[in-house]
Amino acid sequence: MQTNYDVRHDWTEDEVRALFELPFNDLLFRAQSVHRQHFDPNQVQVSTLLSIKTGSCPEDCKYCPQSAHYDTGLEKQRLMEVEAVLAKARQAKEAGSTRFCMGAAWKHPTDRDMPYVLEMVKGVKELGLETCMTLGMLKENQAQQLAEAGLDYYNHNLDTSPEFYDKIITTRTYQDRLDTLGHVRDAGMKICSGGILGMGETAKDRIGLLRQLANLPQQPESVPINMLVKVEGTPLENVEDLDPLEFIRNIAVARIMMPKSHVRLSAGREQMSDELQAMAFFAGANSVFYGECLLTTPNPETHRDIQLFKRLGINMEQRIEASDEEQAQAINRDLQAQQDNALFYEAVN
Repeated sequence: MQTNYDVRHDWTEDEVRALFELPFNDLLFRAQSVHRQHFDPNQVQVSTLLSIKTGSCPEDCKYCPQSAHYDTGLEKQRLMEVEAVLAKARQAKEAGSTRFCMGAAWKHPTDRDMPYVLEMVKGVKELGLETCMTLGMLKENQAQQLAEAGLDYYNHNLDTSPEFYDKIITTRTYQDRLDTLGHVRDAGMKICSGGILGMGETAKDRIGLLRQLANLPQQPESVPINMLVKVEGTPLENVEDLDPLEFIRNIAVARIMMPKSHVRLSAGREQMSDELQAMAFFAGANSVFYGECLLTTPNPETHRDIQLFKRLGINMEQRIEASDEEQAQAINRDLQAQQDNALFYEAVN
């Protein structure tokens, strides 16, 4: 069995298939071993996601209620004012979020919209939160502007495998998505990129998605794994449900293939039992979206998440904002405590 879980960018289809075909308990054991090598197994990073511009998107993503191609009864909203966004960010910080994500239903931002977007980034950063945005495709200069404004993460999902992609989206290509990720990396920002499961894809497509993500020149720092939320009026409203245990397998395989990435349990949590979410955390998920809405789809209420974390003994990851000297002192205290614990352990044995 592999014991050194280094980051790789050369995963083959056969290797990934072999992981998926492991007995379920063996797969989870291996994923948990990888998880513990790189993360505190009882910490979860918490983000809040806000729709800063809703509906009327020209893209035809078959899962999305914000697409202008489908009648889903969604109330459309123009780009929010900067101060309204900052008010939401303050609420998110008070609720325990460390990262504030802003999403706009665009194919790409326009030059007219960019100044407002940049002010949002600067304002959220001043609150002491990490910043993330998803605005559709980016040009090189737009990515550079966002980086200069202080944007930490840019979210741009690959959604599915290259082979299944055109069954879900026809208004932009897979290469368009890869190009945007390249612009984000070149500008020095971190990447949040994952996919959606349960859209009618095959097991081979799920393998293909994870291979694409893991084999990027630099793996995404954050990998959201979404379970499709079926919305009436979209072409996928009646697609067959994905087996929940298959969803957990995907979390586990993502953790093994991308050992240093945060794997985010993302859309679809509203439909998941506490037991299924607990299994996902054991399989290697260590990030969630917090709050009662993900853009336009439901999410578990905040108090339910807090109760679940408490039952599982999970702590919300805290962002370090101390000075270098304070951080050094804290590290020294931790090291001394570890030495003391080691001495105590030896004494009783």
